[in-house]
Amino acid sequence: MNSPVSPTRPRSSPALVFLASAAAGALLYFAHAVFVPIALAILFALLLSGPVESLNRRGVPRAASAVLILMILLCVIAGAVYGLWNPAQKWLVAAPRTASVIQHKIAPAARFVQRIEVVSDRAEKLTQNMANGAATPAPAAGAAPADTEGVLVATRAALIGALTVAILTLFLLSAGPPVIARMSATFADNTHAAQILLVYKAIRAEVARYYATLALINLGLGLATASAMWALGMPNPVLWGVMAAVFNFIPYVGSAATFLILCVVAFVSLNDLGRILAVPGSYLALATVEGQVVQPLLVGRRLELNSIIVFLALWFGGWFWGIPGIILAIPALVALKVAAEHHKHGKSLVEFLSPGTVTRFLSPKHATGSAAKSLAGADSGS
Repeated sequence: MNSPVSPTRPRSSPALVFLASAAAGALLYFAHAVFVPIALAILFALLLSGPVESLNRRGVPRAASAVLILMILLCVIAGAVYGLWNPAQKWLVAAPRTASVIQHKIAPAARFVQRIEVVSDRAEKLTQNMANGAATPAPAAGAAPADTEGVLVATRAALIGALTVAILTLFLLSAGPPVIARMSATFADNTHAAQILLVYKAIRAEVARYYATLALINLGLGLATASAMWALGMPNPVLWGVMAAVFNFIPYVGSAATFLILCVVAFVSLNDLGRILAVPGSYLALATVEGQVVQPLLVGRRLELNSIIVFLALWFGGWFWGIPGIILAIPALVALKVAAEHHKHGKSLVEFLSPGTVTRFLSPKHATGSAAKSLAGADSGS
């Protein structure tokens, strides 16, 4: 009796895959106003699902747990904004005076640069007159006035987007994994649906653990930064500590922005050159210890990512979706890596995303035969 022949799955041509990927990318790019709130809501649902599921296991309905967790989060954010609003507003109001102070302090250097420019312009004009007597270019037109209507439209769009994220996050938290399982079962058989649910839970656990650990690290960095700014006599040290903690959630870009802002504030607020240099220097030392010592120890090697891939993901996310793209770049890489770890053909992708060899990140049950022996030899040798 002949055994039934299983149907082979037709392979898609590379051209068709490329066209489908390009069409999906174009859709995500041009319809970013629709997809960005959805992506942010999925991220927040992944981060907050742990406490919601914990309350649900203790008998609290999932919807009530979701509402409670969201209310607590919104209250914490509102309290932080209220506490920091006055010092931040003072700095915004004093922006013109800050610019004049910076201009006054850099006046000697500016005069020196201006003299060099005058000499350079004279030499250039002399060369042009000797060559062909070219006319001087016309002065540039003045800048157009600010578009107030555009600011109002952007503010309205931001408020609508924030409301959409909050409502969709509430729906996702209230639904929980059962809805994910039912949606997966619609497009796959029971085996694939169970695998999808397993991968979803693994991604949720890893992303939540990663951000929880990162939040503790950034809290410590914020406290250390505020203490250093207070010791150096900086105004509003709490504001700079909170800024350092919040910005540090964005790799590279956040710490660089904090460093530049502290340089400007120290240059404007302090008169002693030693203290002016000590402010960015102290933050640079704290950020170095956090990035090179504390984070590798607490986050662990499991979720380490290739720094080149991280930089490219941040650059591409910023170009593709702006600030939301930068925020979503790292969790997207973490989710992709976790999903690859749970796929039988994901070894090469894990190796591509990891800073070292793949054997660091795969558990012993994934290494069999000669691979397990080589892993054991590598570990004993190290």
